[in-house]
Amino acid sequence: MPTPFRNEGKLQTVQPFIRLHPDDNVIIARSDIISGAVLSLPEASFETRDLIPSGHKVAASSINKGAPVRRYGQIIGFASQDISAGEHVHGHNLDMGEFTREYDFCADVNPVEYVSKAATFRGIVRPDGRVATRNYIGVLTTVNCSATVARGIAQHFTSELLRDVPNVDGVVALTHGLGCCMDTGGEGMRVLQRTVAGYARHVNFSGILVVGLGCEANQISTLFEAQSLSETCQVRSLIIQNTGGTSKTIDKGIGIVKDMLVHANNVDRQPVPASHLVLGLECGGSDGYSGISANPALGVAVDLLVRHGGTAVLAETPEVYGAEHLLTRRAVSQSVGEKLIERIRWWEDYTNRNRGEMNNNPTPGNKAGGLTTILEKSLGAVAKSGTTPLVEVYEYAENITAKGFVFMDTPGYDPVSVTGMVSGGANIVCFTTGRGSAYGCAPSPSLKLSTNSELWERQEEDIDINCGTILDGKETVDEAGRRIFETILRIASGEKTKSELHGYGQNEFVPWSIGAVM
Repeated sequence: MPTPFRNEGKLQTVQPFIRLHPDDNVIIARSDIISGAVLSLPEASFETRDLIPSGHKVAASSINKGAPVRRYGQIIGFASQDISAGEHVHGHNLDMGEFTREYDFCADVNPVEYVSKAATFRGIVRPDGRVATRNYIGVLTTVNCSATVARGIAQHFTSELLRDVPNVDGVVALTHGLGCCMDTGGEGMRVLQRTVAGYARHVNFSGILVVGLGCEANQISTLFEAQSLSETCQVRSLIIQNTGGTSKTIDKGIGIVKDMLVHANNVDRQPVPASHLVLGLECGGSDGYSGISANPALGVAVDLLVRHGGTAVLAETPEVYGAEHLLTRRAVSQSVGEKLIERIRWWEDYTNRNRGEMNNNPTPGNKAGGLTTILEKSLGAVAKSGTTPLVEVYEYAENITAKGFVFMDTPGYDPVSVTGMVSGGANIVCFTTGRGSAYGCAPSPSLKLSTNSELWERQEEDIDINCGTILDGKETVDEAGRRIFETILRIASGEKTKSELHGYGQNEFVPWSIGAVM
């Protein structure tokens, strides 16, 4: 079966377009192509009939109404009208349509060729043997009502005050808008508690203070009991109503954090195997180049990480929709593959009962960048996952224990998706973007990868790695992937990402809101 594009050599820069697979009946514009331009393929030449924007699709042959449109050798939709060679193919003449996917469980499972000597990074080894990439104190909330107090505690610890604890990366408040007027026994509460507890246990936190109001549905006592959390010198809690109000709780919280900082600073970095890395994978602001450059290059880095014993987490279930058959073929067992399909079916039901549809995604920005249907977007998105076997499927914010390539069920909305992966244990994140993204996710560093050089030049202050070099013919996908892997190791060792330098990370904590708010 054809798989998403993975270029083994440098792309040729002579032609103004890219053809990804011999079976494709569309090609991709490298830059704006004017109407009347002559495009030549081995089998035919034709004139463009429209202005083709950069990253958009051109019909490489005539496509009859109702016929499948193929990119990556896969179906991305069906022609809603007759399309002539040279026409712009986009939302005006391409619909999603329905077709049967052959899941062929386990058909493409190949054994991982592990390296004989694993790569290393300089990590922080916790007393329980887990390894951190950062060293924060976190102030978490049970409910929106305690958000102001949590921020007041964290904001006290300015960079000047933290100079005396140079081994601490910061004190961050992770607040949210949930926690009350929810079914205390419902799915939404279980997801929220699992998410908050995942952060409370996260290896990148040396200490945690949980702040509640006192009368909320998400009580600290029930949260701790349900998630098997217990108070220690580095896991503390405060209840505003019991402490005496806002200012008294902030003052007491500041004192608790000061005590935690002494312990938190007593760490150093040491060489550890790359097997301790759990890498979250995310797309945001995708464009027509995402599945050609940044995503497949990140897939190479994922394969390298897995070969070195590490873990990589693909997520965004709505953005693998239409490409899930490529993942089930890589499942190590039928039961693992069926877990993924079960989550796909859950999403079909979820969108239906909320009067939506899976093709609500791509976003307007994705479409402006050349993407048309969720099928097309998904086929490019799964390229982030590389080629190694799919060893496990997790629900949102579940603790990730497996080594290798895994999947987590999350929405496609970037902050919600990454919040789930970090709660599950991701201690570093790679975030590809073609339109531009400004994002961070404390306590885990987030690298941003641009799909094209124009974005890199325009928004370099927010982007860590340019993968537009692949489109420019300066680098192969494999070369870019190795460069990404080396950068991951440096960032895990303490080098700051662009988002960290800008101070991103606290506002991007967004637990998934499921169920009724009453």
